[in-house]
Amino acid sequence: MAHAAVKKNEKKYGRIHFIIRSRLLKGLREKTMNLGDIADDEKLKLYLPQACSYCGTTQNLSIDHLIPTKKGGANKGENFVWACRICNSKKGAMDIIEWYQKKGQFPPLLLLRRYLKIAIEFCQEKGLMDTVLSEAPELPFSLSSIPTNYPQPGELTLWIIELR
Repeated sequence: MAHAAVKKNEKKYGRIHFIIRSRLLKGLREKTMNLGDIADDEKLKLYLPQACSYCGTTQNLSIDHLIPTKKGGANKGENFVWACRICNSKKGAMDIIEWYQKKGQFPPLLLLRRYLKIAIEFCQEKGLMDTVLSEAPELPFSLSSIPTNYPQPGELTLWIIELR
């Protein structure tokens, strides 16, 4: 919903965006629809600028984990993003959702989308999709930090630097 609105430079969500959200949610619940493949997000790495995923600089880059390995995040390509040493150091062992919340910012949608796909795939692999949240085991990501309210599309970005 948010991604579609931002791609079309909408300032507010319209009827079509709520239809998109409703159909996706229904399809996921009924298991008639899947999220887009994480490989689609991996392909984006080939097109996105080689820059810090958090501040956009192209200097002193290193690899960062969206979900830190210290919290159980996988040491796999889908969990990797570029980060400058300064942002990587400031973020430390926080996952991206917690870090953006601490900064009082909403994460770029492509980072959030990747984070959510990793979380969903983890839960599917562990058979946790029908688990009551209060009974869920310790997870490598913070379910309570996942945003449920999104800013209007005009206030969101797809990526930290503008895509051309």
